[in-house]
Amino acid sequence: MKKILLAEGNIAEARERSRALCGFTQGERYAQVLRDLAPALTVDVYNLPELGPLPHHVLDGFDGVVLTGSALQIYENRPEVHRQIAFARDVFDAGLPFFGSCWGLQVANVAAGGEAALNHRGREIGFARRITLTEAGQDHPMHRGRSGAFDAPAVHSVHVTRPAEGMIVTATNAVSEVQGAEIRHRNGTFWGVQYHPEFTIGDLADVMLRYADTVIGAERLFSGHEELDIYVRDLRVLQEDRTRRDIAWRFAIDADLLDDRHRTRELSNWLELQLGARVTAAPTSPDYTNYGADPV
Repeated sequence: MKKILLAEGNIAEARERSRALCGFTQGERYAQVLRDLAPALTVDVYNLPELGPLPHHVLDGFDGVVLTGSALQIYENRPEVHRQIAFARDVFDAGLPFFGSCWGLQVANVAAGGEAALNHRGREIGFARRITLTEAGQDHPMHRGRSGAFDAPAVHSVHVTRPAEGMIVTATNAVSEVQGAEIRHRNGTFWGVQYHPEFTIGDLADVMLRYADTVIGAERLFSGHEELDIYVRDLRVLQEDRTRRDIAWRFAIDADLLDDRHRTRELSNWLELQLGARVTAAPTSPDYTNYGADPV
């Protein structure tokens, strides 16, 4: 039986906000996604940002490490950030299989000597569009089963600005040059993505509510709370009924986001190919390739 250390990237205040809004923390949600993909897996959640020295034994007994997203910013000079970078270096030194989403990719990159900063193009939130596999990414096992271009759940305002030595960029789009990457550093290999393959459409509804003040006020993506509430309502309806092609059409999304087998590709591939876990196939999903009008 394989055992994963799931490193929660959010501080206690952010975790409690998430629990109040969603009923769970980001780490708890991520852990459940991994267990759903590989039911025999043991996943322990470790609240990484808490202040204090890292226990020397924290990685003992684990077969792999996953680092979640976070509301922290990688460029902030604060101990909760430095602690996670130091942790990533320890994971590289230990040579354990290592995966990260969003913040996880940024932390691994900085730990390996790269840089990340605020994206001058603005925040990517909701859906990351037209993610394209690079030449290296087309043959990379992390993206096995992906089409050459796809959409994915996303929320970030920071991205990789200088890849670490040893990084192979596997995916890119118009918002962020590094949407997917492998990093080989010291004794370890990291696979990670800037987007969130662990997020469902329902999770994106929670994300939009969590960022309500930002998307309505500073970024003006919605005219007001009423418009945002309609958007969130439609996401929740679509989460419960993936056959609602009318809603899928309005969001311009298809199997990349509606079919769990597609959405979680990178996680499933890492679990199977890097960790050696037995991944259970997702339930058969409807055909989402023609979510608009019937063929004529």
